[in-house]
Parts: sequence; C-alpha cells; structure tokens
Amino acid sequence: MPGKYADGVMAGNNVLCVRCQTSEATLVVRTERLCRECFMNYVASKVAKRMDTYKVRSNPKDMKRKILLSLSFGVSSVTLLHILDRQLQIQLERTSRTGYEVHVLFVDESVAYGQAASTEVFALLKERYPSYPYTVVSLARVFEFCDVSDDPEITSIGLDLESSNFPSSKGDGSERLERLLSSLPSSTSRADIIGILKSRLVVEFAKRNTCSSIVWGDSTTRLAEKTLSETAKGRGFSLPWQIADGLSPHGITFIFPMRDLLRKEIIIYSGLTTPPLTPLVTERPPSASVSASSKDTTIDDLMSQYFASVEQNYPSIVSNVVRTASRLQAPPSSRDTLTSCQICRLPVNHGADGLFGWGGDQDQMLDSLRPRATNTLPENVLCYGCARSTLGVENFRAGLRQ
Repeated sequence: MPGKYADGVMAGNNVLCVRCQTSEATLVVRTERLCRECFMNYVASKVAKRMDTYKVRSNPKDMKRKILLSLSFGVSSVTLLHILDRQLQIQLERTSRTGYEVHVLFVDESVAYGQAASTEVFALLKERYPSYPYTVVSLARVFEFCDVSDDPEITSIGLDLESSNFPSSKGDGSERLERLLSSLPSSTSRADIIGILKSRLVVEFAKRNTCSSIVWGDSTTRLAEKTLSETAKGRGFSLPWQIADGLSPHGITFIFPMRDLLRKEIIIYSGLTTPPLTPLVTERPPSASVSASSKDTTIDDLMSQYFASVEQNYPSIVSNVVRTASRLQAPPSSRDTLTSCQICRLPVNHGADGLFGWGGDQDQMLDSLRPRATNTLPENVLCYGCARSTLGVENFRAGLRQ
C-alpha cells in the first residue's frame, strides 16, 4: 500500500539496510527498510536541514545568536533538545565554537489544567543536559508579561482590566486566570485561549531575553492537527504564520525543526537513544476521553485522534496536509489594510474582524453585537476565531461592542 508505515517491524533475516547496504535492517520507516544507525541519522538530518542557517560558518565570531526552545515535555520537544544538544557538541568538536546558544523555557500550565508539574522530571532533564539555562514560568504570569498598562511596548490581550469579574493582576495571577478560563463557553474555547496565552508568553519571554528565534517541537503530525483545528476554529487565515518557518507577526522568527518527521518516528527515535528519552517525556493526557459526542472533547482532541490513526498506515496524507498548507502565502504587510487581533495578536484585514467580517452572520441572535458604524474600525479588534472562542464573555468582546 503506497505510503504505508509500520513502525518497529522486523525486516527479516539477512535483509540489508537500503541506505548503508551493510547492516541488517530492523525498521520499516514509511517505505524504506533501515538499520538503527541509518534511522537515527535520518531523524537527525531532518532537524539539521531546518537549522541550516545556524551553522557555525553562518555565525560571525563576534556575535552569538540565541534561540529559545519552548519545552512542553512532550516527546517532540524533548527529542528536539536532545538532537540540538548533539548538533552543538559536534560543532564544538569540529570548530571549537557553536553557531548558536539555546535557552530552554518551560511554561507550567498546571494552573489551567489542575495538574502539578513534575519537578523530578525537570531535575532529571537538567541533569542530563546541564549546558543550557532553564527557565520555568507559570502560565498565570502571562498578565505580568503581556498585560502591563504602563509599558507602551506591551499590548493588552483584550481583557477589561477594570471589570469586577476578574481579580487584580497583582500577585501570581492564578485566580485571575482561573476565573477567565471558567468564564469561557466550551472546552474548545478554553483550550484555544490557553494555547494563545502560552504562545504570547513564550514570544514575550523570547523578546525580553534577546532571542533571535523561537524553535518549536511541532512534528508533521502536530502541524497537520493544527492546520485542520485552526481552520475549524475560524483561524485558517493564520496558517501562513502558524505552521511555516520564518518571521512571525510577533516580530520574531519561528522555526519548526521537526516539521518533516512524523510523531511515530519521533517516538521510535526517543526509545533508541542511549539512554532512552522516554523517562523525560510526560505527555499531558487529552481533556476528556475522545468522543465526538462528549461536551468536554475539544477540536484539538478530535484532530489528534484522527491523525494518530492516519499516520499509522497513510503517512503521505499527513505530509500532504502540511505541504499543501505551507503553500499559503501571508498577505503583504500594510498598516493601511491590516490590524492586530487583541487576543491572539495575529494580523486581521481591516473590515474583516469579528463575527461579521467574513461575509455572513452565524446566528440571528447575534445581531445586537454588530457594530453600528460599518465604515469605521472598532478600537479593539478580534479575529473571527477569537470572537467565536470568547462569544458571550463580555470582557473579551471589546472589539464587538457598539
């Protein structure tokens, strides 16, 4: 079957690896029979290709570029840290210097999901990779990083700061975040806003620490999930910035070094390293048992379940989703035609904001939310996706008020 992928299948006695032609093949990866060593090189080379601009020869001796690695303790981000560590070690051995520095950031989302972060696993990770600075930031600090009214360089996330429904931003912000999330209309909305707040926190941290780029551990499978889920949530316009390498609308470069690898391939790799990476991986379980009829199931959960099944036997479908979406082009930047959504901070065309800017009302009962002045742009703008996620929450609807 074209594009069929069987992980961990023994290739049979005396069957040689199709790449080195010397060692016995032990894995069938997509359509190739590979030995362990060639498979490990295959994975590492995919990442190295995406990090090509960070070779030593591309970096002046008097300038050290710093990249921020967003760590989630998922298999992809942990594996990415391992591969980057190996790459930096090789650069040091060959040239006595490296092409870049790595700062590792872990955003603790336990305040949002009610699960305590594993300090033991984090200590184990630091012990195994001691060469890098590590920072742990609670998601509740997003208000401190991204909602400082006296700093003109930091924009609001669209909340009504004077509302009595939300506590003061003083302190760690945990209570404020909990009330904000509990006010949202659905599990999908909560997961959507948590992801947005996390991304904004990572971006702001990178800027404050003079990082030139942010590297994300998203695999091909994860990018395919994001492609369909963001489209379903009404944020398909943002795909050129959300899944492609390059300068983001946030003013910092995004890189996805694992974008050419399936999640199943990364899982195999993590078990073949010496020692294995599996003790460092703590995947967060889905918000609910995945069922299309469950009210607690999110769009992200459904997409994750779907592509986990598809990548087993039809990896080409997963790759084609990402490859097709990557062809989308971002609109030309112009202050006359684009503004920024006050929540996700992604560009929105003037006149195409909110629930009514996309050519049709979603619900007749929403007529009262339509802005009166159609020829002027509201002061606070929400993209269609954020308007849907925060529908019914007055503190998020600044861009829809009359």
